[in-house]
Amino acid sequence: MTRYSKPVLSTLLWFFGGTLYFLLEVAYKTDTGHPQHISWTMLVLAVVLTIPVERCGAELPWGCPLWLQALCCAALVTVVELAAGLVLNVWLGLGVWDYTGLPLNLWGQICAPFSAVWFLLCLAFIPVFDWLRWAVEGGERPRYTWRW
Repeated sequence: MTRYSKPVLSTLLWFFGGTLYFLLEVAYKTDTGHPQHISWTMLVLAVVLTIPVERCGAELPWGCPLWLQALCCAALVTVVELAAGLVLNVWLGLGVWDYTGLPLNLWGQICAPFSAVWFLLCLAFIPVFDWLRWAVEGGERPRYTWRW
């Protein structure tokens, strides 16, 4: 690959992952009867949040357990979700999400149940990104470990 194609591939993976997550979000909110809370800001946030997930898979050595990669990514996603929630929901009053009714929430912007969801999604997205990158770039075949 040329030196320009790697950033292009990463950018395509970010938009693929962000769009896929956004479609999951739309399906979830529609199914639970809250389509009024679907916002374009979630697509932007989803694309931004796929960046560390994709980079984690690209940069961490294969010896790093997949659960640890997913845990680190989920923690980062939760921190960014808090910052975005404070701006979008509290400061701008857009009301895109509200976790006040869920256990272990902080200011209604983040909560433990959704941090667990982010962990599970990262467990799925990290290998998907790795395998897509490998299919395009070649190189070392993705492999994962669960033990430290």
